[in-house]
Amino acid sequence: MNMNASAIAPDPLLRTLAEFRYELRRFLQFSESAAQTAGLQPQQHQLLLQVAGAPEGTAVTIAYAAERLGLRHNSAVELVDRSAREGLLTRRTDPGDKRRAILHITNKGRQVLGRLSDEHARELNELAPRLERALKHIRLHSRAVA
Repeated sequence: MNMNASAIAPDPLLRTLAEFRYELRRFLQFSESAAQTAGLQPQQHQLLLQVAGAPEGTAVTIAYAAERLGLRHNSAVELVDRSAREGLLTRRTDPGDKRRAILHITNKGRQVLGRLSDEHARELNELAPRLERALKHIRLHSRAVA
């Protein structure tokens, strides 16, 4: 007897992982759209978030930003340059190491980021129950596999 894929019962872990991935993608699409509506490229929004949200005492350098955003150094430089030209960030020479610059968010950058953060918090509050449910199912089903 020839069984096709539709005749096989779906794996609960795969179904849950697919749903979780779908919800994450929906959030990322929301985030990208919100950034563009606010006049930013999505990577600029992510950069501002990393600069403003860095742990206290962290030297937010281009290398730090590149690492946090998963970018190559030269791509991070271009992103920082564009953001600085638009008045969202400033660069200041690191007093401890004159070879590197420390990134700081400007008042303009903080205002845009504040509006976006409020929108993102609202969206995440709506999404949280679905993500929590999916994570609970993933933990449940992954224990059964292990």
